[in-house]
Amino acid sequence: MSVPSVKKRLSTANITALKGVRPIVSLTAYTTPVARLLDPHCDLLLVGDSLGMVLYGMDTTVGVTMEMMIAHGQAVMRTAKNACVIVDLPFGAYQESKEQAFRSAARIMKETGCDGIKLEGGEEMAETVAFLTRRGIPVFGHIGLMPQLVNAIGGYRSVGRSDTEADKIRRDATAIGEAGAFAIVVEGTVEPLAREITAALSIPTIGIGASPACDGQILVSDDMLGLFNDFKPRFVKHFAELAPLISQAAEDYANEVKARTFPGPEHTFQVKRQPV
Repeated sequence: MSVPSVKKRLSTANITALKGVRPIVSLTAYTTPVARLLDPHCDLLLVGDSLGMVLYGMDTTVGVTMEMMIAHGQAVMRTAKNACVIVDLPFGAYQESKEQAFRSAARIMKETGCDGIKLEGGEEMAETVAFLTRRGIPVFGHIGLMPQLVNAIGGYRSVGRSDTEADKIRRDATAIGEAGAFAIVVEGTVEPLAREITAALSIPTIGIGASPACDGQILVSDDMLGLFNDFKPRFVKHFAELAPLISQAAEDYANEVKARTFPGPEHTFQVKRQPV
């Protein structure tokens, strides 16, 4: 009697192997219900520290904690059947030393079961990336605009416009690639530079506000779904407009509750008559 095979989720090695084959589809996911809807369509789901802003109303990602990342990583892993799942290391959990980074990454992988971690940084983090990858921690790099450094760079803006800045981003990409990352997010980087970096690296680049020539693309799922109509950066496309639908549904619900038309008989439990 043959045992039916169970389809395995994509691994970090599978993601690397997609470079030059086809574009890599990535989105953020923070909760079980949303991850269940996104998973069949994505190669990679990122439990990003953007959840601090998207779910918790923070102004930046700096206040996100390890406990928050682990809780949401567990939520996504409960339903992911197809996509490779990566969890962000939050600010302050890895910058102090490569040993601190290993302890944080190992904890996240043990407690969530995810496939790897993502950290921000270029040349200055290359030694840490190499330390982690040599010890069995798959690393998703992140260069260009780095949101965890928002306080140091003075806000969110596109990067790579000056020769000095472009040269630094090139060095960052090379350093993280050579350190053993399986892929790199390129964020908020001017298009020609992102295109150049993609051609130069042997590992995939995943663009967000970068170039269509990147090996893949990622967006914050809530942005892509049109849940924040008051926030729409240039690089975001709304593939749906859910905000007005949710608002209208809430209004309709409120009106029916006030009018006592909901719940109706079909939504209530009645006492069953006993046979005589």
